[in-house]
Amino acid sequence: MPGALQVRQQFFLEVETTVISANRGPVLRTAADPETRRAFMTLYANRAAEENLPILDELVAKRHELAVLMGHASYADYALELNMARTPDNVWNFLNDLTARTEAKAVADVERLREFRAEAEGINTDVPLQPWDTGYYGDLLKRVEYGVDSEKVREYLPMADALEGMMALYQELFDLEIRKVDLPWVWHESVEMYDVVADGRVTGRFYLDLYPREGKESHMYGVPLTPGRLAPEGREIPTAMLLGNFTPPTDDLPSLITHAELRTLFHEFGHGLHHMLTRVHYSAVSGINGVAWDAVELPSQFMENWCWEREALDLIAGHYRSGEKIPAELYARMMQAKNFQSAMQMVRQLEFALFDFRLHHEFDPATGARVHDVLEEVRRQVSVVQPPAFNRFENGFTHIFSGGYAAGYYSYKWAEVLSADAFSAFEESGIFDRETGNRFLSSILEQGGSREPMELFVEFRGREPSIDALLRHSGLAA
Repeated sequence: MPGALQVRQQFFLEVETTVISANRGPVLRTAADPETRRAFMTLYANRAAEENLPILDELVAKRHELAVLMGHASYADYALELNMARTPDNVWNFLNDLTARTEAKAVADVERLREFRAEAEGINTDVPLQPWDTGYYGDLLKRVEYGVDSEKVREYLPMADALEGMMALYQELFDLEIRKVDLPWVWHESVEMYDVVADGRVTGRFYLDLYPREGKESHMYGVPLTPGRLAPEGREIPTAMLLGNFTPPTDDLPSLITHAELRTLFHEFGHGLHHMLTRVHYSAVSGINGVAWDAVELPSQFMENWCWEREALDLIAGHYRSGEKIPAELYARMMQAKNFQSAMQMVRQLEFALFDFRLHHEFDPATGARVHDVLEEVRRQVSVVQPPAFNRFENGFTHIFSGGYAAGYYSYKWAEVLSADAFSAFEESGIFDRETGNRFLSSILEQGGSREPMELFVEFRGREPSIDALLRHSGLAA
């Protein structure tokens, strides 16, 4: 007779892989039965495990071969040639510094999770936490310690108010006017079209395609459609699209979004602003084009910061029935929970970044890529919750194998340093300070890829970036 784990695995084997991928988060956070969580993770972590590994080995080898042909010692050297970090030593120093500042706090996060599990279920703290346990007990602990109900917060974030508040915020910060086009040229009746006006002229245009429909792309992102450039008939304005799949309105309810979705909205609109507000006339370096890979997330991550500020939330949020602002008690709990397990999350991202960089910088043709071995070595170095032997995460790591982040995964954290430090200028002067906003506009948003990102950052901030603001915003400052 098959065991419980075999039964669960057989059930999940009959479910489409895409369904497993889409639902792994909710299942791992909410399934009380540990064997169900384990079965789900086992299948997810072994997608194409046998088929992909030799392909990944060959891919890393081909990348190295390309780099050598281009005169570089490794693919990492080649990939960094136009990046802000410039050299592998700078990336190593950055990642190792973040690891050293974070690891002890990540260990403490895990210890607290073990203690909570012992309190909740009587499991001895000496029993290791498994990867399929962290999400479940973490979600329980967050609710117990902070009492933040994301569905309650959602009631204060109707999409229409969030959009209106977001646009008002950017109009105030950057001295813009955002106008809805009454007779838009759109591809679906639910799509809206807006003009961005600066100094009395239309400087950009964007489309909002926010709700799901049959046949539509399932992700959320800001998409540059056409670049700003000079053409024989005059300047062509840049256009962008904000594509999402938010909960649509119904007859009884408006579209209500979570706070995480609000941050995503601001993030993607940040990419759109970067693209639309360019003053550069050459398409190759206009807007987000030509911007160094490790600096392109600066405007988007930067814009997310306003989603945590009380003054900004009062502009953005209001209860969908009463219009009441987020109550002080609920806001306080949101802020207390903001950095829950931030050290664990930081270390997880550092694991990915170190694996990616080692893979593309240390490749030796004599031994091959050693993809899984390299990942295991990195895990032993930095992971605070060790994955089981069956885990083949690398086989589905699309960011670096098919998503453009090869030798560049570090750039997520690199850009977070830039965005946190840039926002700290507003913390010093006021989060709606027009002078600081205009300086960010002229030094960062309008310049596109026309100048070196470090030069632009120093022009805005008056100095090179510091890691201090990121550590403070993440609750990791000493």
